[in-house]
Amino acid sequence: MEGGGGGSDLEREEEDDSVSEVLRDRFRLSTISIAEVQEQLAKDLELFAQHAGRKSVNMEDVILSAHRNEHLATSLRSFGNDLKAKEPQSERKRKKTSRKEDKAIANVVHIPDN
Repeated sequence: MEGGGGGSDLEREEEDDSVSEVLRDRFRLSTISIAEVQEQLAKDLELFAQHAGRKSVNMEDVILSAHRNEHLATSLRSFGNDLKAKEPQSERKRKKTSRKEDKAIANVVHIPDN
């Protein structure tokens, strides 16, 4: 007497193989879909940065990319503000100076008042 579902072992193996194949195909399609979305996101971020005249992506570009999902955009803004608040003042990005200005600043000697 066979146990379980009334079918033969061969039928169950074929059914298991069929289910495994369907799951594998769905996994592949999902993986491809995720990769395509990530690639498009990277292209969008690059275009946003270029449009702003920058060579690198910043937090504003990431927030802009989430504009269709207001909840996500709000969460990203909050996260960005939290990061800025935690960043020490001395490490915040300052306006870059030219090499000429850097040399001039390095050559300045401070004379204390007596």
